[in-house]
Amino acid sequence: MPKTMTGNEIRQSFIDFFVERKHTHVPSASLIPGGDATLLFTNAGMVQFKDVFLGIEKKPYSRAVNSQKCMRVSGKHNDLDEVGRDNTHHTFFEMLGNWSFGDYYKKEAIGWSWELLTEVWGLDKNRLWATYFKDDAGQIDEDREAAETWLSQPGFNPDHLKAYGRKDNLWEMAETGPCGPCSEIHYDFGPEACRKKNDPGHVCHINAGCGRWTELWNNVFIQYNRLSPTNLVPLPQKHVDTGMGFERIVSVIQGVNGNYATDLLAPLLDKVQALCGQSNEERAANLTPYRVIADHVRAAAFLMADGVVPGNIGRNYICRMIIRRAARFARKLNLHDPFMAKVAEIVVQNYGAAYPELLRSQQLILETLTREEKRFAETLDSGFVVLQEHIARLKNEKAGALDGQAAFELYATLGFPLEITRDILHEEGLEVDEAGFHASMDQHRIASGAGQAFGEMGGKDAAIFQETLEQLVNEGKLPGDGVQYDPYTGFEVKGSLLAIFSQGQKVDSAKAGDKVEILLPETCFYLESGGQVSDAGWIESLEGTPWSIRVDEVRRPAAGVIVHVGEVLEGTPKQGDAALVRVDRERRTNTMRNHTATHLLHAMLQKVVGPQARQAGSLVAPDRLRFDFNTPNPLSKKQLLEIEAGVNQLILKNYAVHKKVKPLQQAIDEGATALFGEKYGSTVRTITIGEDQAVSYELCGGTHLDETGDIGLFVIVYEGSIASGIRRVEAVTGQKAYEHCREQMNTLEKAGGLLSISPAEVALKVESLLSELSDSQKEIAVLREKLALEQFQKLLDHAGTCSGVTYLSTLIKDCDAPTLRKLADLFRQKYDSGLVALGSIIDSKPIIITAVSPDLIQRGLHAGNLVRELAKVVDGGGGGKPDMAQAGGKDPARLSEAMDQVCGYIKANLKS
Repeated sequence: MPKTMTGNEIRQSFIDFFVERKHTHVPSASLIPGGDATLLFTNAGMVQFKDVFLGIEKKPYSRAVNSQKCMRVSGKHNDLDEVGRDNTHHTFFEMLGNWSFGDYYKKEAIGWSWELLTEVWGLDKNRLWATYFKDDAGQIDEDREAAETWLSQPGFNPDHLKAYGRKDNLWEMAETGPCGPCSEIHYDFGPEACRKKNDPGHVCHINAGCGRWTELWNNVFIQYNRLSPTNLVPLPQKHVDTGMGFERIVSVIQGVNGNYATDLLAPLLDKVQALCGQSNEERAANLTPYRVIADHVRAAAFLMADGVVPGNIGRNYICRMIIRRAARFARKLNLHDPFMAKVAEIVVQNYGAAYPELLRSQQLILETLTREEKRFAETLDSGFVVLQEHIARLKNEKAGALDGQAAFELYATLGFPLEITRDILHEEGLEVDEAGFHASMDQHRIASGAGQAFGEMGGKDAAIFQETLEQLVNEGKLPGDGVQYDPYTGFEVKGSLLAIFSQGQKVDSAKAGDKVEILLPETCFYLESGGQVSDAGWIESLEGTPWSIRVDEVRRPAAGVIVHVGEVLEGTPKQGDAALVRVDRERRTNTMRNHTATHLLHAMLQKVVGPQARQAGSLVAPDRLRFDFNTPNPLSKKQLLEIEAGVNQLILKNYAVHKKVKPLQQAIDEGATALFGEKYGSTVRTITIGEDQAVSYELCGGTHLDETGDIGLFVIVYEGSIASGIRRVEAVTGQKAYEHCREQMNTLEKAGGLLSISPAEVALKVESLLSELSDSQKEIAVLREKLALEQFQKLLDHAGTCSGVTYLSTLIKDCDAPTLRKLADLFRQKYDSGLVALGSIIDSKPIIITAVSPDLIQRGLHAGNLVRELAKVVDGGGGGKPDMAQAGGKDPARLSEAMDQVCGYIKANLKS
């Protein structure tokens, strides 16, 4: 292919190449890993296929190809620190990949790699090198199959094949899980590209890190499951997992110097240059800020398109952090006003055809970027000043690192993410105590979202279920695809107990009290997914001696296997017994009410709040529904009432709820809402409410009513913030909604009875009583102040002396802080030189006010220091200026003891 191919053309040619070789094109998964709450972001192409490799899930295809959106900003795979400092690292990037699930293996994978690179893309064969695995520990067989396959490729130079050990050529998903040997393909830029020519003893080789070679593609041959550091077991099937960095291959094909010079990123740098008005020479001298801005704006745009908005925890923290980091680097280019939306427009334009979610979210992306820039600009300067003070102190003290608590205070009070603090400190040759920062965050229940590289792997008990499934299929008791799953057409099914499991082992029978997992040929129980909880119910004997099992949930421990988890209530169920499986109908129906109501709520939120109010999590249970959504602002009471009323109007209109199964791409093209963080197959279940998608059209595998009128009543019971930029609504429907309203009415009727009025008059009566109470409290405050003044006037003439200092230390009954300050002022008016300490108890809490005259301040006395000393006695704290300060405490019983410490303070601190 000519070097003039665009990045979009290169991506498409990769996909087309493998589609022609009978691969299924699988759209990129969301950056939010579906069904994997332990994983912060999708950070490799294989993430969406993890369960396939483990045998927990089956796909309707055995070959796949895709270009996967990835983020690497945390955990094991973290490239953030390198972004901008060279021409290759990114936070967001694309990974091209082709996959084989128990189908083809090394011969085809390597052969197609060579064909695509050399025949289709026309790369110079003399510049391509390959590596294969040879165990340096001598415990795993050398991968001779891969080596011999490479040597058989037409035009491949045998001298360009190198063997490497575990560090470079044994691919592992995590500390446990699927793994296997890999074969990497490297591109040789020639001796002139070596950056270590002047290093004594340096020898150029593929993994020397000298810049001469760059890895283009990694063919991973997954054939083991690592159970522990020393225990590798063969997988039931061998798989191929390949990954090629998209930006890197584009740079090679386009013949440019690094990823940022490709047509994927260069237009972003060009836009930044136009905005800041710099020359080409100035741009070349400031490449790090240019690269950081381009990378981070692109990453933020893709995150927001997948539903991640800026916030203070987890994924939302990462989104905010990269926006603020870009804004900080923009200051180096003298860009102070919001500008990122203009750069993001180019991201949407360049990537929108391949990733239409960017087009759908364009308005949200541009508005959010501008809002975040404005918010950060308000705190950036003040935070920078504080950090500069810390830097000056560290250098003065010859210290090398800022302590974690100080770094956390910069973040918590001024919005300075750790990453920005670290960047600035590194520029000054300093470090930051990151462990201390995260410890301080944990104390305040704020997590930075470090996450794990791939999360918990799962599948630990899959083997016994897979063996059982294979046996049952061979015996003809189950079809090849395993247990038949249909929670949509009924509440009961009949079948025999194919297998009973207890404590991780297969057993022939169980007795009352045993915890069991039951395998049947089919089930009508819903398997927890998409926020909807699992069904519960019963399995009962159909003939013979009666027995029954309470089912608490169902789960899928292996592909094709669904088991009913519960407890034997009575009798002795045995393998082979005929059984009736019954879903708890009332529980399921209540869950369906809440699920259909959730779709109506989502529709009303988008209508009232705006298109940015997209789902960010949900729970659908029999007793309630919970819905999290993105929005930067709290909902007003008016908005909440409008949303609640709107949902109830949709219920009353009794819209039909249509459920259809369609190809995923068709549903997306028709405008169906797909929720980030959910896994979708090639075919999906769609839920349409109203004719022609009048109300709602979503991809959803949950169970739903047939008509909205069956929901009954919908009542919002809670609305609040769960994180910056994320709100939560909780609601109840049906019987629970009636019970909630009845409880509220009972409370109102009781209040009316106590006030001897009707419930309708309660609000006006309470307002009247509150007004009377306020007037009374004001009168009481005036009287208290008058009594305190009278009491204090008598004490003023009896001030004592300590080390020649006139002072007054006393308790004033029932006196609040403002009144105590007035009394302290009266003391200072009477005595030109003196010190006063006044204490009182309000609402069972001690309060202390101190004041010191100017001449005594010059002699070492300090009101703030004094009040802190006194506050320690009453288990409290406080502080203030040298002339006046205030403190509070928890132990009123020791307030008198505290006031007795004043003379001792004077003696200890007074200077002559």
